[in-house]
Amino acid sequence: MHIGINAHLLAFTGNYRQAGLSRYIYELVDLMPRLQPTTTFTALTGRAPIPDSFSAAPNLHFAHSRFPTARAPIRILWEQTVLPVASARQGLDLLFCPVNVRPIFSTCPTVVTVHDVGFLRYPQAFHPLKRLYLTIMTRWSVRHASHVIAVSEATRQDVIGFFGANPRRVTTVHNGVGTQFTPASPDEKAAFRRDKGITGRVVLYIGTLEPRKNLTTLIEAFSRIAAQPEFADVTLLIGGSKGWYYDEIFASAERLGLTSQGRVRWLGRVPDDELALWYNIANVCAYPSLYEGFGLPPLEAMACGTPVITSNTSALPEVVGTAGILLEPTDVQAWATALDKVLTDSVQASTLSRAGLQQASQFSWERTAEETAAVLEAVVAHSSNKKKR
Repeated sequence: MHIGINAHLLAFTGNYRQAGLSRYIYELVDLMPRLQPTTTFTALTGRAPIPDSFSAAPNLHFAHSRFPTARAPIRILWEQTVLPVASARQGLDLLFCPVNVRPIFSTCPTVVTVHDVGFLRYPQAFHPLKRLYLTIMTRWSVRHASHVIAVSEATRQDVIGFFGANPRRVTTVHNGVGTQFTPASPDEKAAFRRDKGITGRVVLYIGTLEPRKNLTTLIEAFSRIAAQPEFADVTLLIGGSKGWYYDEIFASAERLGLTSQGRVRWLGRVPDDELALWYNIANVCAYPSLYEGFGLPPLEAMACGTPVITSNTSALPEVVGTAGILLEPTDVQAWATALDKVLTDSVQASTLSRAGLQQASQFSWERTAEETAAVLEAVVAHSSNKKKR
């Protein structure tokens, strides 16, 4: 069996693309071949070389494009023209499209993963052209793929509701959490704090800087407690690459005087090898997103033993369960009150930490890879049986 993976959103560069989508592709490209050693996998990627640190399984091969597919218009054109031809030449039994869209024409069965439908639920948060493309192509791909994977049950219900997909053709396969996300020792945390110049207590946000993440609510809530003397040592750390329409996020911190006072610190994109330690040194991870198809940062924070405050919308309750504080995402006072409580109540903070570790233990990328591979194999088997009839 030969499975192709459209891995053109696999990014090793320091921009917003190296976020949840790239992590999803990376983990599946790495783990599925190891779990299915008798299956040949070909990852179709862009021109950028794969780092030497990526140790590929012997049954995993890379097919690099000659085109600069890091640019979205060229990648979209490549997906609809070159990818079908490459799939035929490779003799693929199945093409796995891990980010919402499949080619209009395909010589083999396809499986598509849908991560969210934020472009439909919060259209104002997307560039108009991107919104139009995602709406048209995700709808078409869901209707014409052999099977659809949704990264949460909330997303599965969105796929069924918005696109009229047959429920039997949509399977929930949760994302996982990396093994590097684990509680650090006090010495490791102290050394990291010294290295990064971090003193006092920390409220941490990790994620792309874009309107859907609702950072203006978090910044406003933080400003309400930052003005109080008992929180004079607390800093809001915001880590993540710039996505869409991010100017208002920086402007809100400026208006409230938080930037000039040094109460908000912008980390930019956090390197992968530092991410777990940033979670570890935080007293609380705050994630006020309006909508998530899954929500990796709260899960990663819980795996590090960091208390989590997040929104009570979309897939976030499914990921966090009862292990975090769930709030209406735009209720500024509720967020301020919750930050106050976790930062001052050590008993509650410890309870959230323990509950978060237990909740996070239910997720792993190995499980994601196993369940994804099972879906792909079932589609190939079904297709083979149809041909024999």
